[in-house]
Amino acid sequence: MSVDEPEAVEAFERLGLTSYEAKVFIALHRLGSGTARDVARIADVPRSQVYSVAESLEGRGLLEIQQSSPIRYRPVDVDEAQDILRDRFESERERAFDYVDRVRQESTGEETQEDIWTVRGRDRVDDRVVDLLSSAKGRIVFGTRLPELVTEPIERTLECAVESDVEVLAVSRTDAVREQLGSLEGVQTDSPPSHHGEDHRSGRIVMVDDDGILLSVIDDDGSETAIWSSGSLFASVLIQLIEASTQTPS
Repeated sequence: MSVDEPEAVEAFERLGLTSYEAKVFIALHRLGSGTARDVARIADVPRSQVYSVAESLEGRGLLEIQQSSPIRYRPVDVDEAQDILRDRFESERERAFDYVDRVRQESTGEETQEDIWTVRGRDRVDDRVVDLLSSAKGRIVFGTRLPELVTEPIERTLECAVESDVEVLAVSRTDAVREQLGSLEGVQTDSPPSHHGEDHRSGRIVMVDDDGILLSVIDDDGSETAIWSSGSLFASVLIQLIEASTQTPS
């Protein structure tokens, strides 16, 4: 990959150097070593700024200063500079994420996220469905009218749930879906109550235990959008409402 100097300067800036630091460092590698006058002659850095920039680079371990008259500067070699910047990046990364993790742990007991989340896109909904199914401890209800929404990962996850003594019920108005899921050992199948009308925009429904739920719709362009919630009062109440609505009227 070939880059020009402005791109190299921008790359150094993303690694934590200032623009002047990057330009002085590059200029010294062109020179091998040099004075402030030498650096200012080939770099877009005022000579008056070279001294303080060089001191900063020395503090970073990226150049050496020869106490002569005039003072001369020499950059460390490229491999050493790479190691220094890599170590600095890793150190800053650890500091940043250690702080975020500490803040997250300190917030225990407070509401730190919304109860309801939105997921857009078939692949992302697939992943969220599998995650919810995998969290089941006692009971799963999975429903869809569309065979293409019953993916192999979903089938495997349902089979694993059955092996872990989780009760699995598959609900669909579509014969092909009931046959597909009913072929999985231990998976029970059923049809929605007859008093429920068919919704041609419905996608999937997942209910896990009594506090995990996902509902999706198929958009006009064929994409899928879902809302989901887990471990929340919202999920528990919505599951109760759905189960009450599926009971056959007396």
